[in-house]
Amino acid sequence: MDYDIAAIIQGYAQGYFLMADDDDSLGWYSSRDRTLIPLDERFRYPKSLRRVLNQQRFQVAINRDFTAVVEGCANRETTWISAELKHIYYALHQAGWAHSFETWSGDELAGGILGIAIRGAFIGESMFFRIPDGSKVAMVKLVEHLRSRDFKIFDAQMMNPHLERFGAFRVGDIEYKIMLDSALSLPCKFI
Repeated sequence: MDYDIAAIIQGYAQGYFLMADDDDSLGWYSSRDRTLIPLDERFRYPKSLRRVLNQQRFQVAINRDFTAVVEGCANRETTWISAELKHIYYALHQAGWAHSFETWSGDELAGGILGIAIRGAFIGESMFFRIPDGSKVAMVKLVEHLRSRDFKIFDAQMMNPHLERFGAFRVGDIEYKIMLDSALSLPCKFI
């Protein structure tokens, strides 16, 4: 299948995101409020996770197994990642827009985060784990990576209790679009 990559990236750059509904119909969505992961001192994580990080049980990789991360993110009872959306992610990955930020335990994929990087904005699409703490370590290491690359926004789209523990916060649509425009003016590169 051929996809209009430029149009898809333009949709994300305007503050929309793709999701499949219960019938697997793909559509563009927006939200009155967006959830952001802070890239400053507001980012936090539990002390128990500090111990895991200090033990260095996981190694970090980018795009080592993009397909496995997409499959891991989609592998749940109810998912908004349809077969068509998987193909779009693969096309975006081939074009250099979509990335997987992964944790590994030896040769075993422990967890990962799937996202789209557009200049200074990282739009987190989904995350998963196979080994406990795999996705949490990925979150901490991804924030460190985005900081080192001077990214301005880590958009997590929708709030959940897991993200709240990391200091995630909501912003209204107007504020989000201002922040997004500012992030899109930066010449950041994910890799």
